Amino acid sequence: MSATQAPTGAILQRDQQTYAIVPRTPVGLISPEVLEALNLVVKKYAIPIVKITSGQRLALVGIKPEDVDAIWKDLGTDVGQAMELCVHFVQACPGTSVCKFGVQDSLGLGLEMEKLFVGRDLPGKFKLSVSGCPFCCSESFVRDLGVLGKKSGWTVIFGGHPGARPRIGDVVAEDLTREQVIELSEKLISYYAANAKKRERAARFVERLGIEAIKQAVLG
Repeated sequence: MSATQAPTGAILQRDQQTYAIVPRTPVGLISPEVLEALNLVVKKYAIPIVKITSGQRLALVGIKPEDVDAIWKDLGTDVGQAMELCVHFVQACPGTSVCKFGVQDSLGLGLEMEKLFVGRDLPGKFKLSVSGCPFCCSESFVRDLGVLGKKSGWTVIFGGHPGARPRIGDVVAEDLTREQVIELSEKLISYYAANAKKRERAARFVERLGIEAIKQAVLG
């Protein structure tokens, strides 16, 4: 590894000397085995900061470059993309699994979408969210693609963004089944992949093309 090349799966930090890694934790779920491995590597390598991210992941911060590969080996998890131009993650609330307000199975749908979409190369960063009720605890209206559960079915939202130029996403379709959500999400992501500019997030993509043109393309 050259002096300017970052270790695999690591992000150079502000001090320009240490790195952060983000293990993949689908929809924020962590198994006992992964939790034990995380605890072991934090102690073994004296990692100074462990931070829960906005995407329901854990960032291990302040890692020495020579320790990165060994930490990934000890963790045994996949890399959670943080900088790459691809689908980064699916965040999801507890939904009907445990929450008394849940009306749809957000964890189940979120895990299915993780398997289908996470890691797919795209023109820009892309983040997904699934909320199991209209309280929208997973911030579905400010993700590139959001899904919101209601008693009547699922709502699909596209083009949200929480950053410096925030944007509330547009509702593309409502009262969908789980299968229809997957089908429509595939169409939206594929259309974005084929037509977005390099590094153009979904919010800016919608502003440029207009949501009606996008709906016409994916809904026929």
